[in-house]
Amino acid sequence: MSKNILTRGHSRALTRHHKLAVAGVAALGAAAIGFSAVPSNASTATTAEVAAPTAKVAYSTEPIQGVKASVTDQVAGSSVKVEQIAAKKEAAARATAEKKAAAATAEAEAEKARQAEEAASRAAERAEVKQAAPEKSYGDTLDGWIRESLAIMKKHGIPGSYEGIHRNVMRESSGNPKAINLWDVNAQNGIPSKGLLQVIPPTFEAYHVPGTPKDIYDPVANITAACNYAADKYGTMDNVDSAY
Repeated sequence: MSKNILTRGHSRALTRHHKLAVAGVAALGAAAIGFSAVPSNASTATTAEVAAPTAKVAYSTEPIQGVKASVTDQVAGSSVKVEQIAAKKEAAARATAEKKAAAATAEAEAEKARQAEEAASRAAERAEVKQAAPEKSYGDTLDGWIRESLAIMKKHGIPGSYEGIHRNVMRESSGNPKAINLWDVNAQNGIPSKGLLQVIPPTFEAYHVPGTPKDIYDPVANITAACNYAADKYGTMDNVDSAY
């Protein structure tokens, strides 16, 4: 019984003490709560600065992407222009080269055609000479020269006889195809008579007969040209008995 009384009495004593302690703690807690509830500028700012988390800044990449796209477009556009210019230059150079090549080809073809034409002309001339001149069956003597000349004269309708030609040849040059007169009036005028029948160069050129060489000293050419001239001036070489 005593133990119980002591226990209850002690319990009551502690309870009052505890009540006072609890009341004090409660008051302090209330004061602390009240103090915390009324903000002070300094303390609030400090608390905010300390407690507030660092705000994350959100950056929009859209404008940057737009700028990058614009710059890229500009660079791409510039690249396209450079490529276009290069392509135009290349095309122009290629066109120029093709034009030069075509001109060179045309010139080469024209030159080839000209050479072919000249060759054909020479061939035709040789054929004409071969056709006009009789076959070379005459001796390389005065007799052979006169006979060959008579054959050519007959082909071209030039009159004359063996006797008339031989007589005038012997009087004019004594049968020397290289004879030249350096003392008569023609020589004094600078155009000396030459060859078997002593023909001056202008007369030889004017009365040259096709099919014979254009050489005043060639015996057959000299005879036929002289006979052609005599036929025009005197009717035939047979009618010539002196200088003509």
